[in-house]
Amino acid sequence: MEETAGASAYGASLAGGGFDFYKFIRQPPTIVRILSWIFALVVFASITTEGYINSAHSAEAKCMFNQNDSACHYAIGIGMIAFLACVAFLVLDAYVPFMSNAQERKYAVMADLGFSGVWCFLWFVCFCLLASEWARTDEVAGVPQDAARATVAFSFFSIATWGLLTYFALIRFRRGVNEVTIPTYTEPRADHHTPYPPTYAPTSYNPTTYTPTTYNAHPSKAPDMQPPFQPNPQPQGDADYQPPSY
Repeated sequence: MEETAGASAYGASLAGGGFDFYKFIRQPPTIVRILSWIFALVVFASITTEGYINSAHSAEAKCMFNQNDSACHYAIGIGMIAFLACVAFLVLDAYVPFMSNAQERKYAVMADLGFSGVWCFLWFVCFCLLASEWARTDEVAGVPQDAARATVAFSFFSIATWGLLTYFALIRFRRGVNEVTIPTYTEPRADHHTPYPPTYAPTSYNPTTYTPTTYNAHPSKAPDMQPPFQPNPQPQGDADYQPPSY
């Protein structure tokens, strides 16, 4: 399979065609992936630029989420990896239609499916962690509250976008498996009730009856036999006839 005519393997069109940028950019997975890229950028950029502040009792900069540095480190790590992964998978999505091997497409779709599912779960953990730490933050004086709320909100939005990416990858995987297993040619079943076609219709055959000749091994009477050839046969008639002499 690799592919049937007019079909596609793992959500990608037949290999060998040109790359259509406008068609690619309008695809729902591409749009959702770009949104995931933007949300990840907002999350880790907000924390790295405004997420660490100096408290009134300490000169050391602490995380704005209840001074829990682990929460900020976790959000920055998840956001940066998601940011780079979105770029990598965008390039991979553009390259997949040019893969002539269905097995390579399968691995690409499986990688997208696995990573999207894992990151959807990690964004859920990130949202729960940031929301919980922000709710327990008592000292909000001097804290950039807009940046904190944006970080929590876009963490929640990232759950939805990565969940959609997981769904799209799952659809592509199931569609690819079904299309690969479809045989390109099926041998027709033999129908013994169908008459012969006119071209191959058998001609009628009427056998003739054969009667073997019997021979008698010991004949009682010998068959009449012709005398041997004589160069000057004698005329039949009177055997004492003499021609006259002159």
